[in-house]
Amino acid sequence: MGQTFQKVVLAYSGGLDTSIIIPWLKENYGCEVVAVSADVGQGTELDGLEEKAIKTGASKLYILDLKDEFVDEYVIPTMQAGAVYEGLYLLGTSFARPVIAKRLVEIAKQEGADAICHGCTGKGNDQVRFELAIKAFAPDMPIIAPWRIWDIKSRDEEIDYAEAHHIPLKINRETNYSKDKNLWHLSHEGLDLEDPANEPQYTKPGFLEMSVAPELAPDTPTYVTLHFEKGVPTQLDGKEMTSRAIIEELNKIGGQNGIGLADIVENRLVGMKSRGVYETPGGTILYHAHAALETLCLDKDTQHYKAQVALKFADLVYNGQWYTPLREALTAFVDSTQQTVTGDVKLKLYKGNIINAGTTSPYSLYSEEVATFGEDHVYNQADSAGFINLFGLPIQVRARLSQKWDL
Repeated sequence: MGQTFQKVVLAYSGGLDTSIIIPWLKENYGCEVVAVSADVGQGTELDGLEEKAIKTGASKLYILDLKDEFVDEYVIPTMQAGAVYEGLYLLGTSFARPVIAKRLVEIAKQEGADAICHGCTGKGNDQVRFELAIKAFAPDMPIIAPWRIWDIKSRDEEIDYAEAHHIPLKINRETNYSKDKNLWHLSHEGLDLEDPANEPQYTKPGFLEMSVAPELAPDTPTYVTLHFEKGVPTQLDGKEMTSRAIIEELNKIGGQNGIGLADIVENRLVGMKSRGVYETPGGTILYHAHAALETLCLDKDTQHYKAQVALKFADLVYNGQWYTPLREALTAFVDSTQQTVTGDVKLKLYKGNIINAGTTSPYSLYSEEVATFGEDHVYNQADSAGFINLFGLPIQVRARLSQKWDL
């Protein structure tokens, strides 16, 4: 392979890609492989991981509990920004990568490793997200990306390699969706989903893991009330909870009600379009509640400008540019907007729908006295005539002058 390495730190999930990378690294570089798994809420996927990593050739496995850090430092700031990629994607995979990569670098330095390896494909976004974050903390660290250099060309060939090396897998060729799971979401790609003409098999047993299809949700609605302090969720139905615990509970409630399914053809950073199905039950509820509260608490200009910032923020997160001056500057702006985003939001969940059921805030800018259709003593409706004359002056002048134009 040209370069030689003594010790390589591998971002290890125990999935198909990273399972075969351990023996591949040892075969091609003869190096020690230190596996690092980040617990960002993927649950049972971590079961038996240490035994598997050691059996397939790793010298050790670190399992890092990053769930609270992931939520508090990446998820909540992105939610506060209102960042949604291309109108639908709530960035579940995107903002998990920076926290993982940051800790990979820490382990690599601690271990005295001379390279970091990841299992991202050369077609995907994650290779960029991992590598930009690595460069931010270890700018001179060599990075090994097997998918860009090995002879394996498909997931079927990966399974062939795994079988030849007696590596146990939790998947088979028929159900070999490419999935990414954390406490925020679950993504599905591949197989029948590669054709956008195919409807996702939402009701097929085993396809959805966090949610049910909306038509299988209960016939009676579920109500939830969220409380925010300066844009941070702190209570669910009157109970004080961490943001992480709130998301985990909302995942259960939202999943039972068929909330948060998104079928997207998105524009990847590398240029191609890809089709994926995302389950984000708790996150979808949280985004909705936060946005509802902001309609009370933000003035018009700030609310409208923040919507523009949200688009750029989403692009930065999606493109792996978390550790950049611009993302930090935009977060500072968002933080300043959240100082009055405090209050309660009641929502009704019903068969995939989220319906507003009441919003209150001590910092509300809504005045019933001003907005009422009934009689009031604070708004002089006659004032609007002069306002309209001035606001419409450019239109009126152009209309008069254009009558003389020969176009």
